[in-house]
Amino acid sequence: MTAVAMPGRPAEVIERLKANPKLPLMLGGAALAAAIAVGVLWSRAPDYKVLYSNLSERDGGAVLQSLQQMNVPYKFAEGGGAVMVPAEKVHETRLRLASQGLPKSGTAGMELMDNQKFGISQFAEQVNYQRGLEGELARSIESIAAVQSARVHLAIPKPTLFVRERQKPTASIVLQLYPGRAIDEGQVAAISHLVSSSVPELTPKSISIVDQHGNLLSNSGNERMLDATQLKYVQALEQNYLKRIEAILAPIVGKDNVRAQVTADVDFSIVEHTDESYKPNQDPTRSAIRSQQVSESSQQGATPPGGVPGALSNQPPAAAVAPVTTPQTPRAGQAPGQAGAPAAGQPGQAGQQGQAAQGAQAGSANGQAGPGGPSSNRRDSTVNYELDRTVRHVQQAPGGVRRLSVAVVVNYRQVADAKGKMVAQPLPPALLAQIQNLTREAMGFSSDRGDSINVVNSPFTVDREVTPEVPLWKQPEMIDLGKTGAGYLLLALLALFAWFKVARPLLRRYTTPPLPAPEARDETEAVLLPPEEPANPEVLRLAAKYESDLALVRDAAQRDPRLVASVIKNWIANDNR
Repeated sequence: MTAVAMPGRPAEVIERLKANPKLPLMLGGAALAAAIAVGVLWSRAPDYKVLYSNLSERDGGAVLQSLQQMNVPYKFAEGGGAVMVPAEKVHETRLRLASQGLPKSGTAGMELMDNQKFGISQFAEQVNYQRGLEGELARSIESIAAVQSARVHLAIPKPTLFVRERQKPTASIVLQLYPGRAIDEGQVAAISHLVSSSVPELTPKSISIVDQHGNLLSNSGNERMLDATQLKYVQALEQNYLKRIEAILAPIVGKDNVRAQVTADVDFSIVEHTDESYKPNQDPTRSAIRSQQVSESSQQGATPPGGVPGALSNQPPAAAVAPVTTPQTPRAGQAPGQAGAPAAGQPGQAGQQGQAAQGAQAGSANGQAGPGGPSSNRRDSTVNYELDRTVRHVQQAPGGVRRLSVAVVVNYRQVADAKGKMVAQPLPPALLAQIQNLTREAMGFSSDRGDSINVVNSPFTVDREVTPEVPLWKQPEMIDLGKTGAGYLLLALLALFAWFKVARPLLRRYTTPPLPAPEARDETEAVLLPPEEPANPEVLRLAAKYESDLALVRDAAQRDPRLVASVIKNWIANDNR
């Protein structure tokens, strides 16, 4: 009796818990309360959103330090690519960090020109301007979706007044692309034109673009190779000619009875030609006068030069001598102007006579001897005529067609024979000639350009694959259907096994009502309470407890006899010890 009534053993505790019908309800209530608590805590947790993403290490450290000073909770996204803060503090935090100048951009723009020091040198100012221009260009390039970061290097030569020493600016660009993204030829050309349009005298040919792997993206070093745009233009041109040819031949032979191919030789070279020619004047009277200059000079009453050439005539005149005697009357044969003149042999007499003779001779030569003395006139005239000049500057645009080659294949015509069977027959020569002429007109045939056309009439062959008949159970569709049905059948079998072997026994165990207490007591129970003993409340309580325990043991023995047998074996083993 004592051994049977001892509580506290693990096996008994387990059996009591299993026998308790309220245990599943208690466990379910506890799980529901835990779920409610978790949901409340999760709802009270703040919702984090991205504050900044793709920050550099320097900017990320500065931003985290500022967040710690502002007591703003933060966390990192998966992979550490973004800093996240509570959703209600995103905008406020961004404004507060912006007031501190965070995050600092890796490139500086024109803000370098805002705080110029007084007395800065021209060289330093030019360097700051170039740095600012490079930063602004880098920011513009980074706005492209595939570009993560960009660096721009400009080589701007110093301006000079000498034309021979002038150099054109150049530029180099390094692009950092996002992982898994690429940049096409059109975007590279757009970047080249963007930079060249921002720097004076910079051409797209002088720009080199390189990605983070060292691949040259710009084709400035290999200009002869066709880029994607040119290849696309050639393909579009060929397709245009092809559609025109098939559209004009389809009503005659049928849409499915004509095939054509066009090969276009396109010239993408840029030719600049400058010609300057001069022609002689055909009619001088009709020539245009560029400039005309006339110079006239006249001189009257001047003493013409006279005397004997040489050193004697260039000597200064002798000193004047006052006459001592009264002037004599002229002698016979002497001119009036010679009265009082020095005698023959005196100095200067021969020179004066020679000058008078020369002056008279000059006056007679001009034919304008007047009362005031001789005169001279001079007239100079210079006329410059315009020359015929022709200057022609021709620039040939790229994309001209140098040659076209067209090949056309026309199917045989289906004609019914005498028996009514459709038979393929070749087209008549007249119809082939019409097809060839129509093709010439559609393609714009030019013999000067060297175009070629070839029209062939041939039957079309259609390759039909003969597939053997496959049994129904070997067809791929039926095999897939069988696999799908087998999967569903396996799931159904697993569900039935779980229901009959696991779920149903558990439900029977916890939902079976306990057995009613026996009404009559056997002889063993009667021995527990002898009639001669007085009724004691403690004894009654122990007896009731024993009866409940005994009922539990009976119930457990009926439900799981193996468990009861193992418990009894353990008790016997413990007693033997």
